[in-house]
Amino acid sequence: MRTIRFWSDEGVLPETDRSGGGYRRYDAHAVARLDLVRTLRELGMGLDEVRLVLEHRRSVEDVAAAHVAAIDDRIRVLRTQRAVCTLLARGTPSPRKAALMNDLARLSAAQRRRMIDEFVDAAFAGTDPGSPGAGIADAMRTLPAELPDDPSTEQVEAWVELAELVGDPAFLARVREMTVAGAAADRPEAVAPALVAEHAGAALAAGIAPDSPQARAVVDEIVPPGSDRAALAAVIDTFADRRVERYWTLLGILNGWEPFPPTVPAHEWLAAALRAHP
Repeated sequence: MRTIRFWSDEGVLPETDRSGGGYRRYDAHAVARLDLVRTLRELGMGLDEVRLVLEHRRSVEDVAAAHVAAIDDRIRVLRTQRAVCTLLARGTPSPRKAALMNDLARLSAAQRRRMIDEFVDAAFAGTDPGSPGAGIADAMRTLPAELPDDPSTEQVEAWVELAELVGDPAFLARVREMTVAGAAADRPEAVAPALVAEHAGAALAAGIAPDSPQARAVVDEIVPPGSDRAALAAVIDTFADRRVERYWTLLGILNGWEPFPPTVPAHEWLAAALRAHP
């Protein structure tokens, strides 16, 4: 009865009249209206929305559709928060990381997108849109518009780590360095990645030291004698970076791409071997 009186006082359930003792009376129309109000309220709709329906300024269908969208948004937030809480329950992260997890769980898709776009814009600012690096910039923006409806803890961890990366000025400076070097017209040609993976990767896996006699034969398979090996080593130093490769790995986790084997360690091995066997 208290709820009915409240709704009546708010104007969503006007009384028909009052008895001689001052009790409110409601007719059959008011009872039907009461059923509608109660149903809409139990579905979580606010009194303002209910009032719009009762005054025929919005249809039940329109209000319900808007409410479905709001519920879906809330469900997505709750699922992400559940994944974050699962991560927190595994151990005791630093206060900064715990705060970052909480903040990221509350970000909208547009806010997440803006975080990545601002990073890529800063890294590629002033470079030629027609250069090969422009394609890399577009690829670096390949963040899913939404985390999955039911994100795994791995995906939440990936998003947290990605946010830490793009928020690190040193990482931005490193990507910027690679971008500028890649856009230069006179940059030296890089070594074919397939050759690096086949020969340097195998040598690394076999435990061959870059400065060992066995490494010389590996280097000769990749880079013909007489090449400027010091310059090639410098190119590798510029474009091979474990954190940048990690960026791509994290994007892959978030987008559900097939995982790829790391290539930077093999390039690092080759750079060291090139210097050891000029």
